[in-house]
Amino acid sequence: MEKKSMFIEQSFTDHKSGDMNKNFDDDGRERRTGSWMTGSAHIITAVIGSGVLSLAWAIAQLGWVAGPAVLMAFSLITYFTSTMLADCYRSPDPVTGKRNYTYMEVVRSYLGGRKVMLCGLAQYGNLIGITIGYTITASISMVAVKRSNCFHKNGHNVKCSTSNTPFMIIFACIQIVLSQIPNFHNLSWLSILAAVMSFSYASIGVGLSIAKVAGGGGHARTALTGVTVGVDVTGSEKVWRTFQSIGDIAFAYAYSTVLIEIQDTLKASPPISENKAMKRASLVGVSTTTFFYMLCGCVGYAAFGNNAPGNFLTGFGFYEPFWLIDFANVCIAVHLVGAYQVFCQPIFQFVESQSAKRWPDNKFITGEYKMNVPCGGGFGISLFRLVWRTSYVVVTAVVAMIFPFFNDFLGLIGAASFWPLTVYFPIEMHIAQKKMKKFSFTWTWLKILSWACFLVSLVAAAGSVQGLIQSLKDFKPFQAPE
Repeated sequence: MEKKSMFIEQSFTDHKSGDMNKNFDDDGRERRTGSWMTGSAHIITAVIGSGVLSLAWAIAQLGWVAGPAVLMAFSLITYFTSTMLADCYRSPDPVTGKRNYTYMEVVRSYLGGRKVMLCGLAQYGNLIGITIGYTITASISMVAVKRSNCFHKNGHNVKCSTSNTPFMIIFACIQIVLSQIPNFHNLSWLSILAAVMSFSYASIGVGLSIAKVAGGGGHARTALTGVTVGVDVTGSEKVWRTFQSIGDIAFAYAYSTVLIEIQDTLKASPPISENKAMKRASLVGVSTTTFFYMLCGCVGYAAFGNNAPGNFLTGFGFYEPFWLIDFANVCIAVHLVGAYQVFCQPIFQFVESQSAKRWPDNKFITGEYKMNVPCGGGFGISLFRLVWRTSYVVVTAVVAMIFPFFNDFLGLIGAASFWPLTVYFPIEMHIAQKKMKKFSFTWTWLKILSWACFLVSLVAAAGSVQGLIQSLKDFKPFQAPE
């Protein structure tokens, strides 16, 4: 018996009438309604996240010359390869070809073989790591609100220790509810809210940094080459921190893992096809985030100098005005609520689609029950979705409680995912799509770019692993770092 996916079963009769075809796209799925604006909102939600908070620290390790240069390099590489990936959403033709709904399907269409499995391991391993990282970061921001009020009430020299664990549980409970949102197509409102939150806290961070620079109170020591060997750090620490900061910046541009899923929400409005809309969304998203990154990183470094904290809103580079610090950290937490969903939805959809294909007659997996939600209309509840997604959120929260590091974790995720997902696969698929001849000029420089980024990922991963080893020396599970 032929097996059909849930999506095809739901839209099987849409070809019976011309009127019904208006509600469905060329692949039989419900008509996509996203535009380049909603696409850019998804990108900004995915990109401007916890990474922006560590950029002042990263610039401090690299200095005034290398820091902004590395930021610009990663932004240009990310945009360049994202345009290649956008052209691969359909195959073999980028405008009229067959749609590919996930990154793995794209790789299967253009490259095939073992590379599909390698892509899956890299993509879903990265997505899992990001959701764990966002759970950690959101809890740190929630803790920062409580500590900020404590410092304001009792003075800046008071310890004000607070455990992250209760706040991770709160974050997980929120995610359990939001995880019942069926798919990416229903997430636009959450992404727009999260994008507004990201602009808010990034602007507050920049504003406070500018106020600190303009207000005097002691000149922050900066340098063209960053932290000074023999004064701030030892020679080996300088090397390891430089490697780790490169990983942090790489993570700050990570959205290739969800690019195909975002593009699958966009509608084709001739003469603008999905790939052109996605390229425009990528340009707006990457340009906007680079502008904020430059501001946050450079102004933050100017404000704090070589002593810049790993997270300048939760690391208490600022204490006053406490209410503004509180608001910024609430914005971070709200943003990460949305960002978590953007990154976990591809995991949810992959497991659910594969399960539906394997057990198409199992009502627990494919069954859906309609219920009316006050002010929200009809809403479909799936028992499998409820159990599986709840279990996923709980497991990621428990891992985050056991492993509450921030900067080192960010760098490791960025380094591990940057080369395969942002550089290697887009370049290889572009070469396959254009049928480039080996050793031609374009083929050669694309390969050089790929290998150069591979070396960058290796050194960044080494720096992050070394940082994790140092953190483990005085680590206690289920307790916030001192």
